Amino acid sequence: MDLTPLQLILTIIAALLVGFSKTGVPTLGIFVAAMLVSVFPASDSVGLLTPILITGDVIAIVYYRRAVEWKPLFVLLPWMLVGMGGGYFVLEAINNRSLGLLIGTLVLLLIGVHVSRERLERALNVAFTKSAAFHALLGVLAGFTTMVGNAAGSIMSIYLLSKGMNKTSFIGTNAFFFFLVNVIKVPFTAHLGLITADSLTIDAWVIPAVAVGAYAGFKVVPRIPQRLFATLVLSLASLGGIYLIAGALRLL
Repeated sequence: MDLTPLQLILTIIAALLVGFSKTGVPTLGIFVAAMLVSVFPASDSVGLLTPILITGDVIAIVYYRRAVEWKPLFVLLPWMLVGMGGGYFVLEAINNRSLGLLIGTLVLLLIGVHVSRERLERALNVAFTKSAAFHALLGVLAGFTTMVGNAAGSIMSIYLLSKGMNKTSFIGTNAFFFFLVNVIKVPFTAHLGLITADSLTIDAWVIPAVAVGAYAGFKVVPRIPQRLFATLVLSLASLGGIYLIAGALRLL
């Protein structure tokens, strides 16, 4: 695969942002995926980005391995697998416009639920953080959206914030979850011909950029107060949802 200068530059920037998001402020995944889709075919971008994400995940879980909270992971994983299975079967036939509208709308709705959670829980007499149905919904959505477009970061962030995690537990648990997700995804994307020898060669060249971004994340996180961290995560998730909807509407 011969890259144009623009494709090479944006792939390096994407690798830097992946490293930073995995060890610093998450929910940049939608923007990274959108960046690559702007210069690569959508299917090629999924295959190119998956190994980059795994590299960032490995760096993050090595550094934050003692901060991982296992119970929330085990609750979500079975439902995530269901969502990934559904995403696999629709990956080749999915309508990008409809997908953008759907995921973007869901992200904004879930953020609204999170922000007004206490009031909704009192009105509906339901504790969302303890609701098996709510966990199942988030797990299925996370699996589906990561399979079809590497866009599950916002949904996972809402889930982890709902558990009241501090920032280090959030980052460590998030990284380990997506490491499992992305490794599981490899055979599916390889079977669909999305991960190739050419894409892996490009990935190998940009791995140093992932490490540089991760190092920046390690330095930034200790300087961010917990409340500001949660605000940044939700703000970036909201912008990601709006970006998906706006991108889809431009195609109407």
